[in-house]
Amino acid sequence: MDIIERFSPNMNDRPAGVIIDMVVLHYTGMKTGKAALDRLCDPDAKVSAHYLIDEDGTTYQMVAEDHRAWHAGFSHWSGAININDRSIGIEIVNPGHEFGYRAFPEAQMEAVEELLAQIVARHRISPARVVGHSDIAPTRKQDPGELLDWKRLADKGLSIWPAEPGNTIEMADARRYLSNIGYDPDAPLADVVTAFQRRFVPAGVSGALDDKTRVIITAVHALNS
Repeated sequence: MDIIERFSPNMNDRPAGVIIDMVVLHYTGMKTGKAALDRLCDPDAKVSAHYLIDEDGTTYQMVAEDHRAWHAGFSHWSGAININDRSIGIEIVNPGHEFGYRAFPEAQMEAVEELLAQIVARHRISPARVVGHSDIAPTRKQDPGELLDWKRLADKGLSIWPAEPGNTIEMADARRYLSNIGYDPDAPLADVVTAFQRRFVPAGVSGALDDKTRVIITAVHALNS
């Protein structure tokens, strides 16, 4: 794929010895792709990502993969914090929930798949460690949101999706199962459940541990066992 280089100064060295083992998907949450690209390259903004994919599939690289981009913020996954240290961040242009959240166009999804496949292969990243921003920061973030087709990515081996329904669990066990999947055990449960639903129950994002959500939690948990 053709990738346009657009340098961002908002980056630094990765800590010595840290292995890149995660990809974090975001939406830009701004009115236009240009505004998002400009902000990610603005030294005063102090935010960046390795890549940005516009709605027409045009792809930009702002930070080299061997450097640390500033995209995740305060974050947690599977016991690790400082997710910027170990991850590659991909911004997907979309106005987000604040400015008119909408479906991700086909050309954009094709570009996401192509880029993600290259990154996963290059760094030998497990599909279970391709996550959304809301997964690693459920109290602060809701992107890339429930309209991103995670099942489509999973069908290409680029993420995970439960193939079979799981067994139901008691509400008291939900926290433990979600923590085992990777979610922050100290975050408010409703926020974690909401983040989980954005990924795996996109038609029922409520923050409530309803029967369907508890069944799917067990199915996703089984993928990580």
